Amino acid sequence: MLDQKVHDESRQGEAYAPGVETVNEFAKKFYIESYGCQMNFNDSEIVASILQNEGFGATRNYEEADFILLNTCSIREKAEQTVRTRLTEFRKLKRGKPGMLVGVLGCMAERLKSKFLEEEKLVDIVVGPDAYRTLPGLIQEAETGQKAINVLLSREETYADINPVRLDSNGVTAFVSIMRGCNNMCTFCVVPFTRGRERSRDPHSIVAEARDLYDRGFREVTLLGQNVDSYYYINGEDQSTNFAQLLEKVALISPLLRVRFSTSHPKDITDEVLYTMAKYENICKYIHLPVQSGSTRVLQLMNRTYTREWYMKKVDRIKEILPGCGISTDIITGFCTETEEDHRDTLDIMEYAKYDLAYMFAYSERPGTLAARRYQDDVPDEVKKRRLTEVVSLHRRHALEGMQQEVGKTLKVLIEGTSKRSEEQLFGRTDQNRVVVFPREHYKKGEYVMVKVNDCTAATLLGEVVEPVEA
Repeated sequence: MLDQKVHDESRQGEAYAPGVETVNEFAKKFYIESYGCQMNFNDSEIVASILQNEGFGATRNYEEADFILLNTCSIREKAEQTVRTRLTEFRKLKRGKPGMLVGVLGCMAERLKSKFLEEEKLVDIVVGPDAYRTLPGLIQEAETGQKAINVLLSREETYADINPVRLDSNGVTAFVSIMRGCNNMCTFCVVPFTRGRERSRDPHSIVAEARDLYDRGFREVTLLGQNVDSYYYINGEDQSTNFAQLLEKVALISPLLRVRFSTSHPKDITDEVLYTMAKYENICKYIHLPVQSGSTRVLQLMNRTYTREWYMKKVDRIKEILPGCGISTDIITGFCTETEEDHRDTLDIMEYAKYDLAYMFAYSERPGTLAARRYQDDVPDEVKKRRLTEVVSLHRRHALEGMQQEVGKTLKVLIEGTSKRSEEQLFGRTDQNRVVVFPREHYKKGEYVMVKVNDCTAATLLGEVVEPVEA
């Protein structure tokens, strides 16, 4: 499961409009909202590129759009409810604007295609994650009054030849997709059914995209995949590239280009990856390592393929090879049959790892998953919520303790933009992904600065620049 990573000072919320101003010569305008994971946001950038090549221009204002797209997420029930609400709002807008089309992309497309198209009549077009190239043809079909649909999954599609249009970009950080799909059959997750099997993208196209971003002034790329550690590409000459080798290739573009990645599956991250991270200063020392549960029994029900003891040893190995490495996680409370003892095991493993950042959710059964077919969702909602509250409370304490340990240190920060709280403040992130806010002075986004940390909250470090970093 690849969750959207946000911080206090960076893009927040489940939806966003394109950050590309509409160009007057475009005859038709499109508007995109994206929900859920980073992969969905990256997919929206691919779709924007396809549409712009077909003569559509992006707009921030959905009321002036000829074509509205919602890129959807099925990971949690809340995201689906939000999408339904938005589709209902857009249906009302359509009544006063004949000819406007509404489409659904992504993970909800295949599962709810019949309801959206026929039963509820909320959309005109439904497109799955592997069918974005067919979108222009589907639009033409929908313009004739037909319902247009393509949710076929592919074993080859990686969109490697498409240069994404950077939506709502800060000009400093960008996502680069390195693979699609997932082979892990975690019982709570719908991704293998909505995104298909794993396919790794040609490393040459990945490096070329990252180099182009660097040449255009971007200073950080995040390599994306449902499970980046299982990246493996073989070319026609039987030459292979694994994830550690890909990391090195991207890091070698320039020492000024920071490299991050997400998400890692604990069972697949290797010592080779960790040693590669240690070798290159510009590969950020930060790993998202979802645990999901601290109970071995629950982990087995989830089909996570590791035990709590094995996971704890992986945390030990990360800290041994990469001292000070930031670690974040995902945690689900109230999974099927979870007992109080299981819940205490989760709290215990949190005490052991002391995560810098955590994405914590109460379990919601997703139709079509293995868990929905095999297990009964038998933990009462009030118990799920109470356990989630305890998990959140413990994490907040750990997060604050971790931030307090940074006070007094001088840290290297990549400036990402203006703080949301004040035009006189800038913000950026450290190597370990911690958000830092400091006085603007004469510094600009995209620059590296050394910041002396004077204070903190549980989410943000507060400091002042003591010196810039030489280019």
